[in-house]
Amino acid sequence: MGIREGAGIEIWLLNLERFPLVSPHYHSVVGDAKELKQFQEREFDVVFSNSVIEHLPDFKDQRRMAEEMRRVGERYYLQTPNRYFPIETHFLFPFFQFLPLRCRIWLISHFNIGWYKKRSTEEAIKAVHAIRLLTEEELKAPFPKGTVYKERFFGITKSLIIYGGWGVEERMD
Repeated sequence: MGIREGAGIEIWLLNLERFPLVSPHYHSVVGDAKELKQFQEREFDVVFSNSVIEHLPDFKDQRRMAEEMRRVGERYYLQTPNRYFPIETHFLFPFFQFLPLRCRIWLISHFNIGWYKKRSTEEAIKAVHAIRLLTEEELKAPFPKGTVYKERFFGITKSLIIYGGWGVEERMD
């Protein structure tokens, strides 16, 4: 895509830890997606997030991340797994997200489930609470002017994408 050669493009990577850079046009920043105080309003042309927001523990934090994305970017694009997809994408287990909490904890503490290796009950509790999948309505709430695109797998919505800022200027509410 010409990014390594420059073409006036700068890419900022925000993570919990610094990553090695592949080009002088990449910048690695340690930070929290819910609090981007190191960045000014509309500092970026595009803010992109892929399968991050569901790793925040509650809707309040998810809303804060969404608001920060809208604040620091002229445009945004966010993808997240659909809560109602039959296979939970982190645990790769049918309807895992709808099982009672105690059942999910028991499964993780007794078996390797999806990306998660068998772990202690305490660690299983943390793992279960570390994922909060969103519904389409929950995703739309902090992005009132966003456009939703549904990524489908065999006709079932696998993930939800919301984007905004292309064409119509979005303002913070």
